[in-house]
Amino acid sequence: MNIYRARSTTLSASLFLAMAVIVPPARAGDTSVPPARPDARLPSLERKLQEASARFLQSNTPMKPFELYLVGFHPMKDRPDIQMEAHHYCHQVNEDFAQCVLFDGNTKDANLNGVEYIISEKLFETLPAEEKKYWHPHNGEILSGQLVAPGIPEAAERSFMEKQMNSYGKTWHFWNTGGEHAPRDRLPLGDPSLGWSFNREGEAQPGLIEARDRKLKVDSNELRRKRTGLEKSARPQSGVDALKDKFDRSTRAIPGVVDKGEAKSRSDGVSTERKNDGG
Repeated sequence: MNIYRARSTTLSASLFLAMAVIVPPARAGDTSVPPARPDARLPSLERKLQEASARFLQSNTPMKPFELYLVGFHPMKDRPDIQMEAHHYCHQVNEDFAQCVLFDGNTKDANLNGVEYIISEKLFETLPAEEKKYWHPHNGEILSGQLVAPGIPEAAERSFMEKQMNSYGKTWHFWNTGGEHAPRDRLPLGDPSLGWSFNREGEAQPGLIEARDRKLKVDSNELRRKRTGLEKSARPQSGVDALKDKFDRSTRAIPGVVDKGEAKSRSDGVSTERKNDGG
């Protein structure tokens, strides 16, 4: 038997099986539509065959370590009225560094709309002052219950969040894919936007967090109560007050979340009082 013909026959059969897997029959009532998607033709048979061939013959090795799933929120630093629910798929490279790809959902139709790098406080302190302005603080996200790791045991999630205390993230969103009743672009347009974090209660648009909680069946308020024990490990962070006066609604502090500048002012004030008192 010709070995090349045998291999060709085997490959053709395998490709057929792969096609059967990646092109499921239409389901009645399945009318879901991605939140943002450019108008385009449906994939051709040739395109589907190419995808099946790639799935069978190629490797996705760089993506395999991106197994940690987190969900939080990002307002844009220069346009905090633009706020997005961010689904992170992360690779924890080591104790001080992680890298994440960001999507606007967790289904096969989700759009890739950004990236985030996460570093420890130790690495953040090595950055020059000009670079630090790109990195948002994480304590507010954690202590408020906004940042969640769906599906993992409660003890494991708490341990993970404890290790993330005092860390920072550098986030770029390349595509405004919108959210609940939010404006969106059908294609990635213009310059990327620097994502930030919510560091005060009330900064998130009304209903944004509640809608996420309903979809993922989590309770941010309950998580907040369970994470109060983490406040003792929270240290003042840079960037906490970056959006403090950017909203036309009232906001209030999250216990344990303090801006470094504010902490320094308090310290300087105490020192001045002691000096004036002759202490």
